[in-house]
Amino acid sequence: MGSQETGKAMRTHQPCAACRMLRRRCDTRCLLAPYFPADELDKFMGVHRVFGASNVIKMIQMAEEAKRDDAVKAIVYEAKARLRDPIYGSAGAISNLQKMVQELEMQLEAIRTRVSELKQERDQLLSNIHMKGHHVDPVYAINEPFSDGYGLSSVDVNGETMAYDPVQFPVEGDYWVF
Repeated sequence: MGSQETGKAMRTHQPCAACRMLRRRCDTRCLLAPYFPADELDKFMGVHRVFGASNVIKMIQMAEEAKRDDAVKAIVYEAKARLRDPIYGSAGAISNLQKMVQELEMQLEAIRTRVSELKQERDQLLSNIHMKGHHVDPVYAINEPFSDGYGLSSVDVNGETMAYDPVQFPVEGDYWVF
């Protein structure tokens, strides 16, 4: 009776993905079973294709037991990267990301410079307006009709005073003409 229960228990045990792919018997001492469950066959296939089963087993054995899970994650990540980029692997992905970060940092610096320039222009315009004796609301910068002498004027449109350049945006009545 004891041998029948053992036989039933062995029949219900599913082989891990590694043993299924390698077509070998998977027992409770299988080193790969905790890291490559039966439903993750594609995960082991990639690792096997890049490193080979015996090398994977050696790498796992070399890692401390507490760090084996992390080691297998690194192996799987590198295998996926090597399948995508056989020459550079994950180093290529890291290099591409570093280039993207550098480009984004340069764009950010350019935007910061442009914002600084626009703030200086705004401050210069506000100081010019103040020097001419106009009251200026700093939030909206323009709340009274004015003319700066260079063609920039303001116009009252539906009760709101707006700055406009009569050459670029002529106004007829209450409507903008484009």
